[in-house]
Amino acid sequence: MAQDRVESVERALTILDVFDSTQEHFTLADLASETGYYKSTLLRLLSSLERFDYVQRGQDGRYRLGHAPVRLARRHLPSRQLEAWIQPVLESLTQASGETAALIEVTSQHAECRLVAMPDNALRHELRPGQRWRIESEADPAQAFPGGIMHCRQLGHPRESSPLWLTLSGPSSRLTPALADKYLTDALAELERRPAER
Repeated sequence: MAQDRVESVERALTILDVFDSTQEHFTLADLASETGYYKSTLLRLLSSLERFDYVQRGQDGRYRLGHAPVRLARRHLPSRQLEAWIQPVLESLTQASGETAALIEVTSQHAECRLVAMPDNALRHELRPGQRWRIESEADPAQAFPGGIMHCRQLGHPRESSPLWLTLSGPSSRLTPALADKYLTDALAELERRPAER
């Protein structure tokens, strides 16, 4: 496969990977620090990425993700049937617990948020669909974050190719593993009662 590599494409993709972050805007210096590329190289690649709307350059000179990745991602959102089945249960789970409830998909090295419901609390675990994190084991896809916990319970669904998990997460001062497990058990029971187009 080595002979099939296109260096400029891989460099452009490396730049896009930097935007997989909670930070929304990056200076040229930020991108140079994150990628290790010279600024002159970055400017050439960013120009092409900007032309196809993969990145956008603000008036302040900082770069942010463009509309093209979002447009492509919309084509791979959870199926309407899956969303209709899961989202109401996530909303109920958040209302009952006061914490962030999510559906995540697990691959060999990453977990990705597919659907989410968040409480109105100012102190909460912030998640968004498409957010990814590395995992040590497929048996424990929880995201580690300071001062909080994420509790996970696996969910089976025959239309999906990768394992799906229901999660509940929030500040450890409010949410304990035992409490999270109780709420998730109730949510899984509710999913069993709800009709799903499978």
